Amino acid sequence: MDVARLAGVSQKTVSRVFNEEPYVSAEVRARVLEAAEQLGYRRNNAARALASGRTRSIGVITLGTALYGPASLLMGVERVVRDTGYALRVVNTMEGDPAGLAGAVDSLLDQGVDGIVISEPIDEPGGVDAGPLRVDVPVLVIGAPPPPLRSPAVLTAGGGADLMARAATEHLLGLDHVTVHHLAGPQRWFAARDRLEGWRTTLVSHGREVPPVVEGDWSAASGYAAGRAFAQDPEVTAVFAANDDMAIGLVRALMEAGRHVPGDVSVVGFDDIPVAAYVTPPLTTVRQPFDAVAHEGLKRLVHAIENPDAGPLPASAPPVDLVVRASTAPPPPAVTARSAG
Repeated sequence: MDVARLAGVSQKTVSRVFNEEPYVSAEVRARVLEAAEQLGYRRNNAARALASGRTRSIGVITLGTALYGPASLLMGVERVVRDTGYALRVVNTMEGDPAGLAGAVDSLLDQGVDGIVISEPIDEPGGVDAGPLRVDVPVLVIGAPPPPLRSPAVLTAGGGADLMARAATEHLLGLDHVTVHHLAGPQRWFAARDRLEGWRTTLVSHGREVPPVVEGDWSAASGYAAGRAFAQDPEVTAVFAANDDMAIGLVRALMEAGRHVPGDVSVVGFDDIPVAAYVTPPLTTVRQPFDAVAHEGLKRLVHAIENPDAGPLPASAPPVDLVVRASTAPPPPAVTARSAG
């Protein structure tokens, strides 16, 4: 074992140190722990390696939030992990804590997990200032670019939000709207950036005007505030909102201001939350494939855990599922006539 060689002791001595057994001198104990630190081993991982076994557990790092997207993704991961026969260990991080990811990784590695799922949708400034994280198990990153990691395998899943945003924007342009406004999510979130980029790229590719972006905070209240502003502009005939909660607040504000949805303004959301089909009008939205992303990502992670010398399984693009309901329609004839003129 590398630790034993570097420390100049036997594997049995290393095992005694990691298991906190007696009859090891302080000098030898310190030498072994220093060697383990240099090699990036943690106590439980090294003890597990000495036993040549696995704990059959997977750790999940997720943002501590009740928002529909992260919560639904966590539920999907929980279902799939248990179906694979692995135990699940979850560590929540909090928004605004740049050291949260590193601390969560350390906590899971100290529990001896065989693999780690990182579902951290927020870009925390300063979170990687200490340099790359050393992780001696395979890692799956869902819905975000991988942070700086040193790991046997770094896998990704859950991309494609830009393609889903393109589908939403294309739908509105296909109804003959001159352009599409965007109610974006907070730009610290990778998902919000991807959806904004998909919307912008679609408008540019069609040669359409790119209106100023209005940024919300994912809540219906922020959608309502944005809707009051959009209602004052008669040129606004189509809005793509970055999630359904904001879209629902937006529709409420437009209707209160006398702007009919979809007669005057069409609205598309994102996520397909359970209530989206039952609001007035039922909301056109993009359905997020949470279960599909969890299933494919975990299948690839388990493969990496159980076949460390094999190459990674290929990834596939997530499906794009636009659910068309009653909140979208062609623009009012008067607007169409003005744009033609």
